Amino acid sequence: MSHHDQSHSTSQVFTSTMKTFVLPVLVVVGLVAYIAASFRPQIVTSSNEPEAVAARIQKVGSVEIKDANRAARTGEDVFKAQCSACHATGAAGSPKFGDAGAWGPRIAKGFDALLNSALKGKGNMGPQGGGDFEDFEIGRGVAYMANAGGAKFTEPKKP
Repeated sequence: MSHHDQSHSTSQVFTSTMKTFVLPVLVVVGLVAYIAASFRPQIVTSSNEPEAVAARIQKVGSVEIKDANRAARTGEDVFKAQCSACHATGAAGSPKFGDAGAWGPRIAKGFDALLNSALKGKGNMGPQGGGDFEDFEIGRGVAYMANAGGAKFTEPKKP
């Protein structure tokens, strides 16, 4: 057997070993890493670990029970908590807080029309502006904002 034949068979053994053993192992390792990454939460820091765990184990669909005993929020509280995100700056085409020109035509339609828009959503604004309030609290926020724009609405009472 010549030296040439021996090196040729060694490279054949090496190639077939790569094809049958190393390549499949690399593919499996790659798949495992890819699948594991898809199950990993996006951001887990020590500060939000309980929330991350809660998000992972949360049931699909949930029932929320609002606390009937908590103090009702004022129009200003609701505005600061929810509405100000867009209405403080006029973001997404919203009428800016205190801008009588922008609020005038809306106020002219009446409180109920404004409340309906706030509750159901309108244009870029989702229902309740994306908040989680009682309807009368949203009404208070509407009255607070509209009054800053020139309306004379009374803040709704707790039902």
